[in-house]
Amino acid sequence: MNAEVVLAAAYAGVLVISAFCLEWLSAHTHRRALRYRTAGFTYDAAQDRWRCPEGQDLWPHDFDHERRLVRYRAKAHICNGCPRKQDCTDSDRGREIVRPLDPWPHSEAGRFHRGISLMLVALAVFTVLVAGARHHHPPEAALLVGVLVVAALAARRLVRDFVAHPSGFPVPTAAQGLGFAAAPPGGRRARSRWGSQNRTKG
Repeated sequence: MNAEVVLAAAYAGVLVISAFCLEWLSAHTHRRALRYRTAGFTYDAAQDRWRCPEGQDLWPHDFDHERRLVRYRAKAHICNGCPRKQDCTDSDRGREIVRPLDPWPHSEAGRFHRGISLMLVALAVFTVLVAGARHHHPPEAALLVGVLVVAALAARRLVRDFVAHPSGFPVPTAAQGLGFAAAPPGGRRARSRWGSQNRTKG
């Protein structure tokens, strides 16, 4: 078997594996960053609020349309009088938590990394096709076809997910300060009760 065919098959395989490793690594980094920013806080999807380790609630106070973020903030006078304030926040306006509306991989970062993964798989397919055009012996063709099938299946999966997860999904509704559809940390959609509760809860 020609060494060029073996190298091409191995290179294509590495590209496909790298694409899925990039998918896992980017998603893992995204989830870890969210956990780090909200360490010690718990999210209540039914009430659309965060609760701090001292039992105080952070309610939605701002919706960023451009960045598709929801900002939650605790009451300033409560945070300023909290014995754990120094370890929690240096703001005098209360502790704030920022949560992205779009869960992975709907976010722009997710789609960006998905696009890179698709490019890697496309390069793997191209490499196999070029090698196949140069070498036609049955053993070499069998090896290249096997790698091509794996790369094609990987590309099909990535393209299907990429199309199924359009940019800016889920689209917020009534996002003018009276409630919106948001994706909580677990990825489920929840109706914000900001409009009815933020007026009473602060």
